[in-house]
Amino acid sequence: MQAPAATKRMPQVQHHKGVSYAKWGYIFLIPFFVVFTVFTLYPLLSTFYYSFFEYYRSGLKEIGPNFIGLANYVTLFEGSDLPKYAGNTFIMWFLGFVPQIVISLALASWFTDTRLKLKGQGFFKTVIYLPNVIMASAFAMLFFTVFSISGPVNQILVKMGLMNANSMYDWMNFTASTRGLVALMNFLMWFGNTTIMLMAAIMGIDPTLFEAAEIDGASPMQQFWSITIPLIRPILIYVVITSMIGGIQMFDVPQVLTKGLGTPNRTTTTLVMFLNNHLYSKNYGLAGAVSMILFIIALVLSLIVFRFNTAGKEKK
Repeated sequence: MQAPAATKRMPQVQHHKGVSYAKWGYIFLIPFFVVFTVFTLYPLLSTFYYSFFEYYRSGLKEIGPNFIGLANYVTLFEGSDLPKYAGNTFIMWFLGFVPQIVISLALASWFTDTRLKLKGQGFFKTVIYLPNVIMASAFAMLFFTVFSISGPVNQILVKMGLMNANSMYDWMNFTASTRGLVALMNFLMWFGNTTIMLMAAIMGIDPTLFEAAEIDGASPMQQFWSITIPLIRPILIYVVITSMIGGIQMFDVPQVLTKGLGTPNRTTTTLVMFLNNHLYSKNYGLAGAVSMILFIIALVLSLIVFRFNTAGKEKK
């Protein structure tokens, strides 16, 4: 009699209890949200709240807080030069940003082009980034000294025969020159940082795209406009938005350069300088209203730039 065949045993599947790591991500985010809530969200909401109140000091006496609705906002637009200060801020930002983005794009393209075989790139990258690590107030004091009436710039111009020693140019007494100095300082402080970010964006582009375009006969300029610019668009938008927000918050450079006066004739007074004047006078209600206007302006401009970017992608 033949023995029965051995019964085959099916392999037992072991069910391991899955470990969820998602909760650790939320746990690691807790410190950020705590700091953001305490130091950003709460002050923002508090500023918005007090912008509807009369709240200031008159000598040793504290007035308010008394609810007055939109009176602070009405005061800003009817009884102050707020639109003028907004225009000052935009003009000085624009004068500094245009050369910043143009030169940064040119430098980023040169430094990332392996065909040029540029020597000493590390040295030049360090040099162009150095102004970014200098305090803006120290930078402004340096320019204030260099461009003073008896400063080195006027002395050099006198020795070159371009200026009369008895009637040297007062750089801080003319709107164009003062705004130009503010724009120049903003350009020098930030073009290095912008160059580094654009270099990182360009280095992320697949080199075979440039090789294929070169084989097809595309010139370097055609490659720049048809390949480089479209592919670094997200970083360009980021640079524009962050620069715009920084320009709206411009304070330390014109504050130090003009000793807080916004000379000449308040043509270099920025929105934050105007806000600082209300904080100095302890008028918290008006200061809060100015802060909220700054927030709204930054939000609207950012949305416009973002919408412009998405509209360009939809057309493609």
